Amino acid sequence: MFIKALKAKIHRATVTETKLDYPGSIAVDSELMEAAGILPYESVLMANITNGARAETYIVPAPAGSGDVVVLGAAARMFNPKDIIIIINFAYYTPDETKKLKPKVVVCGENNKIKEIL
Repeated sequence: MFIKALKAKIHRATVTETKLDYPGSIAVDSELMEAAGILPYESVLMANITNGARAETYIVPAPAGSGDVVVLGAAARMFNPKDIIIIINFAYYTPDETKKLKPKVVVCGENNKIKEIL
């Protein structure tokens, strides 16, 4: 049996742009992705702190150091520039693996720069 559990999250990122006419995903500064251990095209859940919306999609890298967090495709109807969001990444673990699990949490500061890693 496998258990779905938190692998990583990027906490309190600010949406910098939305693009409705784009095949769906979210583009995130690759420095944030790397710090959280999230790989390109992994599934993520986006939780909008500003309005409560949630959407599942996949993540793609934006240029390193850009601070970009761009919601692409249909989810752009639920997310707006300046919204504060959490990007959540799950993985499947065995029960024994969950006992040692230490998810990476990257907290964003101003301009989506890394403020803290928990």
